Amino acid sequence: MARPRFTVAAVLVFAALALGACKPQRARSAGLPPPDNILTLGPGDKFELLVFGEEKLPKEYIVAGDGTVQIPWIGKVEAAGLEPLVLQQTIHDLFVTREILKDPLVTLTVKEFNSKRVTMSGAFAKAGEIPFTPGLTLLRAVSAIGGFAAGADRSAVLVIRTTSKGVRRRAAFNYEDIAEGRASDVPLQAGDNIYANERAF
Repeated sequence: MARPRFTVAAVLVFAALALGACKPQRARSAGLPPPDNILTLGPGDKFELLVFGEEKLPKEYIVAGDGTVQIPWIGKVEAAGLEPLVLQQTIHDLFVTREILKDPLVTLTVKEFNSKRVTMSGAFAKAGEIPFTPGLTLLRAVSAIGGFAAGADRSAVLVIRTTSKGVRRRAAFNYEDIAEGRASDVPLQAGDNIYANERAF
């Protein structure tokens, strides 16, 4: 009886398939646009401001309800609607133009985007809103809300996202696949709505 012959190409195909089966698959995201990473400041946002060589200046600041922030030696500065790097440059320029400091090294780091929220609704242990933080993902959001309620359908968790043009898009993700490493996690953006259905018995 003739032995089956395997070509080099066939062996390579089998190897590629085997390796592919071991890698986490990208989560099902048809119709969901990538997250908008451009974040602007708003009331309630907390940031750290460091001015090199001026250690006595306060470091922690919160954007007030009117969208401004009070900076020592400068006074009120409009912050709402500005990206963090723009506000950082604005503060630097005010120090210089008002001849307060010559050419200071200013760094601004956002600690909490309290004006930006992600809504968790449906079959979660504690449905509600959570603050958005850069790098927030579906796994982290579910953990922050205390996990799922009993009877939640974890195989089709909806992520509903509004684009910069005002178009609402949605996609379903298998939470168990993501949690167990069979699919990649889902990066979120400010304003996302996460919805968990109940299982149909």
